[in-house]
Parts: sequence; structure tokens; C-alpha cells
Amino acid sequence: MARLVPQGFPHHDKAMRKLHSPHQNARPKGMAIDLIVLHAISLPAGQFEPQYIDDLFMGQLNCAVHPDFQSLKGLKVSSHFVVDRKGEITQFVACCERAWHAGISEWEGRSGCNDFAIGIEMIGDENHPFTVHQYRETARLCKTLIQRYPAISPQRIVGHQDIAPGRKWDPGKQWDWSHFRRSLAHIQQGELVIT
Repeated sequence: MARLVPQGFPHHDKAMRKLHSPHQNARPKGMAIDLIVLHAISLPAGQFEPQYIDDLFMGQLNCAVHPDFQSLKGLKVSSHFVVDRKGEITQFVACCERAWHAGISEWEGRSGCNDFAIGIEMIGDENHPFTVHQYRETARLCKTLIQRYPAISPQRIVGHQDIAPGRKWDPGKQWDWSHFRRSLAHIQQGELVIT
């Protein structure tokens, strides 16, 4: 099993988990990071414990455990971050590396969004509202990323459905973009320890 390496949240009493997903590679040389893509995930569908998501992103998912997992056999995916229902964050891929979250995608005429985007998965689905903790901590994480990467602005935070319309639905109708943007505007302290 992968080892957890805690990283502190300044002014928080909790820690960010760090796992090192094998599903990553180098970004194209000289590629600026200028987009954040928000996703939603639940494994199995409608269940919100992070264990199977961790296993999927770490390449350790036992596809025999649940019938829904059969279609995931051999799938190699990851995200830079996952925000669970309690607002706790796990980092799977360093921001400077390319996580495999966007798939076939395009934004503003540029294809292959994995090259220039940071992926954030929120644990959730289309049938259940996201939690207040997820709005707050996703906004805090995005603010930290905006501070670190000047080419990212609040307008350059999009959903997976925006970069892969018709192919992807997430974060979907339950993600309240107005609530998120209010949270982003009101976060007083956004600095998290990320790599």
C-alpha cells in the first residue's frame, strides 16, 4: 500500500495527504500551466469513500471487488488533487507534472488539456449536492494555485464538461458555480503546501 506523507495546512489543524501516482509523465517542455479543470468522481457510483478512488489513481484497484469496476480494468488515470466530502485534500501528482485527468479535450482551440491544466477531482456525483467543506477547500486550493501560477485566473477554472462536451458531464449539475466563485472571492487565507 502507498505510504502517506503529510504536509501541513498553514493555520489549519489537518494535513494534506500526498500519494505518488504512477499515472503521470512530464509536461511538454516550456508549457505554461494556465487552466484548472474541476471533475467529480465516485467509486462505485453514488458511494463517496475515497479508498477505491485512491486505488484507481495509484494503479491498485481490484476490479473484481465490484461489478462497476469491470470497465476500469487496465485504466490508467490520475488527477493532481482529490477533495473528499469532508474537504480533506490528497495530492497524487506534482503540479509541474502531467496528470492523466482530461483525456480527449480542448479549451480555447488548444487540444490535449492535460498538457497545460491542473486537475482537481471532488468526490461526488450528479445526484447529491457537494458539501460546504468541498466548496471551501476547493476554493482554497484554487486560490493557492492562482497565486503560484500567474497565467491562471478565476475565469480559467472550468469543468470537465467544458473541455470535453458531450463526452463528460462532470462536475455536473450539482456543482454550484456561483457558490464556488463566492467561496473563491471570500477565501482569506489560501496558501496550502503543495508540490
